[in-house]
Amino acid sequence: MNQTLSLSNGGLFACLPAMAVLVLSVALLGGCESAKEEGAQANVEKLVVYSSRNEQLIKPLFEAYTAQTGVNIEFITDKEGPLIQRLKAEGAATPADLLLTVDAGNLWFAKQEGLLQPVQTAGLDTAVPEHLRDPEHYWHALSVRARTIIYHPDRVDVTKLGTYAALAQEQWKGRLCLRTSKKVYNQSLVAMMIATKGEEATEAVVRGWIDNLAAPVFSSDTKLIEAIAAGQCDVGIVNTYYLGRLIAKDRDYPVKLFFANQSTDGVHVNISGIGITAHSKQVAASTKLIEWLATGEAQEQFAGANIEYPVLPSTKVADLVAQWGTYKPQLINVSKAGELQTTAVKLMDRAGYN
Repeated sequence: MNQTLSLSNGGLFACLPAMAVLVLSVALLGGCESAKEEGAQANVEKLVVYSSRNEQLIKPLFEAYTAQTGVNIEFITDKEGPLIQRLKAEGAATPADLLLTVDAGNLWFAKQEGLLQPVQTAGLDTAVPEHLRDPEHYWHALSVRARTIIYHPDRVDVTKLGTYAALAQEQWKGRLCLRTSKKVYNQSLVAMMIATKGEEATEAVVRGWIDNLAAPVFSSDTKLIEAIAAGQCDVGIVNTYYLGRLIAKDRDYPVKLFFANQSTDGVHVNISGIGITAHSKQVAASTKLIEWLATGEAQEQFAGANIEYPVLPSTKVADLVAQWGTYKPQLINVSKAGELQTTAVKLMDRAGYN
């Protein structure tokens, strides 16, 4: 026998069977929850981004997002180390929704410290190649930087260039310049060499580099490039955008770029990337921002602003970048740069790479 439930206000449920009432109640509650979620997303007024990228590179992009969505982006810029320490100190009280920083090693460390949470969507899986995102989806690349060989064309026969390891050969004695090993870019390069060549072989290469130095290591890629232009050395290893900045000011700048390891595993690439903080209260809205940053419109602006490469393969690159041509990248997941960073640092110390 069917039973009916009556409510104090009568009406809707008064003559419905009990089971129907239960089903309808669940449906209504589900609808309310869905409406709450949609309302919460619609009512997001601000997202907070901790960024190690300079203001001039990100402000126009965030302003464009605000114009399209009405969501304001507040960003705080600093070096990656202090930002990560700030997130740790703030804990659950942090106002930050997202961490935007350079180098996969830094993003890997932030994940290891429990400062990020995973986010996976079909859009991000399509836009960001697998080797440029965390295997467990804690962070995603937004731009790609190739760290490769540069040379002075008047003093170097380009046919003699090939791999990073070859720069340890006798022919480059007194001709090589390097940036300090204290910079994470070189730590990541050596870490990825360990991943492909093994620790012993990589240490032999690094020792060869040090034996071939023409000058003490430099504090920046820019100073290294300027040293090659001035004749202090003939070859070096830098991120391409540093050379791009100098060429943008002087189209006849006397230093050229060579993509390393094209006949082997490909040129070393690293990233700038983003992740949602572990304690963000606005995960849905933060995810939407990351997805937008991985679209063609935002990719072209984000990568072009710093003369980098976009992660979305179909995106148009800056004219200057296009002039360098295409290259074969290393396809090992860039998270290895973080996993092997401590090993790389110890190896460079042993080899006398300051």
